[in-house]
Amino acid sequence: MKTTPDTLTPASLAELASFQGRPCLSLYQPTHRRHPDNQQDPIRFRHLVKAMETSLRQQHAADAVQALVEPFEAVAQDHDFWNHTLDGLAVLSAPGLFRVFLLQRPVTELAVVADSFHTKPLRRWLQSVERYQVLALSLHQVQLFDGDRNALDAVALAADVPRTMTEALGDERTEPHTTVSSYGGTGGGHMAMHHGQGGRKDEIDEDAERFFRAVDRAVLEHHSRPSGLPLMLAALPEHHHLFRQVSHNPLLMASGLMVDPQGLTQDELQQRAWDVAAPQQAAQQAAWSDAYAAAAAKGLGSEDLSQVAHAAVAGRVATLLIEAERQVAGRIDGATGRIDPAELDNPRVDDVLDDLGALVEKLGGEVHVLSAERMPSRTGVAASFRH
Repeated sequence: MKTTPDTLTPASLAELASFQGRPCLSLYQPTHRRHPDNQQDPIRFRHLVKAMETSLRQQHAADAVQALVEPFEAVAQDHDFWNHTLDGLAVLSAPGLFRVFLLQRPVTELAVVADSFHTKPLRRWLQSVERYQVLALSLHQVQLFDGDRNALDAVALAADVPRTMTEALGDERTEPHTTVSSYGGTGGGHMAMHHGQGGRKDEIDEDAERFFRAVDRAVLEHHSRPSGLPLMLAALPEHHHLFRQVSHNPLLMASGLMVDPQGLTQDELQQRAWDVAAPQQAAQQAAWSDAYAAAAAKGLGSEDLSQVAHAAVAGRVATLLIEAERQVAGRIDGATGRIDPAELDNPRVDDVLDDLGALVEKLGGEVHVLSAERMPSRTGVAASFRH
């Protein structure tokens, strides 16, 4: 049975967070992209599945346990799947639901059987400010990539996204328009002369504009809106100008990569794209910190964890900044916002900071995970409150 990975988006995370089926099985493990490192990945996966099976047998009959672990066993036996993994793997399953996600970053190994899914690693990945997409565009090929500081991976384009100009326009390509005049005076030796109307360049520009409109519309609908990721354009300078003229994508980054992407290897494209993305992302992170400082100066912000938790439960947090590597052991009382201490090694206990992020997002706020050096506070949180 072939394993088809799912696309991790805010919508898919919301589906997992609200799913009511029980029990919920969550498996995370770091994986490897290349041979021979990836040979141990399916073996480690089976060990984690066995740990979940042992936990399930404490509360469920043998036939029920077998039904719950069967989808995991199918993944373990899919040799092709294990030859195409990335840096991290998440598999989440419950009666009526099975999701497999490939991640561009390693995750901590974990196997959890609980009453809800363990989504902390997925949430952290989605909230990372270093992620972006690259649209590699020429008149002959369209490609899309997911990228961050360390990796750039091809994205399977949705069926509606045209890959070439011919695919987008088909028989509607602009035909050269000509008129015929006769020269040579009187007599029978007239010569027919053909005159183009507008010229070949105008016809190419017209087709390119229609092609770029089609690409922009499809990428926005099928990739940018679902992912919410900034989109970097990699194209020749003249194509940048034309694409930006016709684009309606609000996630299109202000600066792009001025190069023919077909002339670069994927590693070269990754490095050059990150060189363009890094300063823009640093500016965005600085803007979030400045906005928090301005709110705090007006009494509309706090870095006190207890105060932030109470405000989050009340739905008063508009924007929450979280330190990426910080963990705070405990549970948040959903009714009062009180933080009760607990042990992080209990798989049923999430990090308070991640729980805060989930709560703020659920109630309509924005959450951004920043590195320690980018945080405007030393407590691991910085919250701006609604008026």
